[in-house]
This record gives sequence, C-alpha cells and structure tokens, in this order.
Amino acid sequence: MSRTAEKKTIDTVRKALESAPERKFKETVEVAVNLRDIDLSVPKNRIDEEVVLPKGRGRRIRVCVFGSGEMAVKARVAADLIIQPQEIESYAGDKKKAKELADSFDFFIAEAPLMPVIGKRLGIVLGPRGKMPRPVPPGSDPSPQINSMRNTVRVRSRDKRTFHAAIGTRDMSPEDIAENLDFLMRRVLGKLERGRFNVQSAYVKTTMGPAVKYL
Repeated sequence: MSRTAEKKTIDTVRKALESAPERKFKETVEVAVNLRDIDLSVPKNRIDEEVVLPKGRGRRIRVCVFGSGEMAVKARVAADLIIQPQEIESYAGDKKKAKELADSFDFFIAEAPLMPVIGKRLGIVLGPRGKMPRPVPPGSDPSPQINSMRNTVRVRSRDKRTFHAAIGTRDMSPEDIAENLDFLMRRVLGKLERGRFNVQSAYVKTTMGPAVKYL
C-alpha cells in the first residue's frame, strides 16, 4: 500500500482506538462495510471469503477437528477439540449441545469421508453460521491448516448490504491493525464486480466504541 494510504489507514485505526473508552475485556477491532449498487439476492454477488490476516487475529482462535485414527493422532497437538466419528451423533441428537459446539469454535476441519454425515446431522447448526468443516484427506496432518486458521477471519455479507469483519484486538498496535485492514479490504474490493464503486462507506470501530469513517 502507498505511504499516503498507509498513513490514512493508521490514522483511522488510531482514532478509533483513542475515541473508545477503556473496557474490562479485550475488545475486538472491526471494519464495517456498507455496499451499494449490487444485487445481493444473487448468491454469486455475495462476499464469502476466508482471509488470513498478515498480523493475526490478536486473540486465540479455536479449531475443532472431526477425525479418527491417524488424523486424530496428528491433530492432537494443534486442535482445540477432536471429535471422533462415533461422537458425532451425541452432538446431532442434542440441539443445545450442537449449538454450544458451533458457538464455541471459530473453525472446523473434517476428514473428507465424514462430510456427508456431518452435513446431514449437523449442517442445520453449522451451515447458517458459516462453519461447515473444511474437508481434508483421511490420515493427513491438519496441523498446518489449523495454524493458518488461527490467523483467519471469515468475511460474509450474506444478503445484507452491511457486514462486519474482525481486523484485530484493541491491544494490538495501530500499525498492525492497519496492515490487517488494508489486506482485508483489498481482498473484499477484488471480489466486488465494480471494486471500490460497490462500497458506499466503511468504518473502523472497537466492539463497543464509536465508528470512525475509513472510506
């Protein structure tokens, strides 16, 4: 990014951080994007991206693996939870337990052969949250993928003209948050048919802080 754009981005982030009162918890810093002149009732026009932020998320991202045998052994160190095939039904048969699972983890990975049963039994909970597992070959080592996911943010517009995406946490430096913001916005603009012309405005804010205009 250019020196001018970099300074503008950093200044915007710094203003958002400075204008937000201190909270007793670690606030997320996010960008809110408002789209225009785009028909989001057409699925192909929607934003649905997974972006690996260059400076990370600033908080621990939890990853759950559906797997067995060799893959489960390999994932043991990197994953936060491993669900064996025989355990899937215990979640599918308990709606509350399934929702807690979906809400407790940011990303899911599954051995490819398990995808049909996961889709059939847990798809109703994971699908609407954008958390259907990413399939991997049986017996493979998902550790590199899990480590990448820990720096990943999912950007989804669905059918709404306004959507939000995390770009870090308040305890990160303005420079690192700005680098994440610039990287994410370039990905978003690259997916829009008319790029910047499809963005009406964009704002940066902490979880409970005031919004500061970016675009």
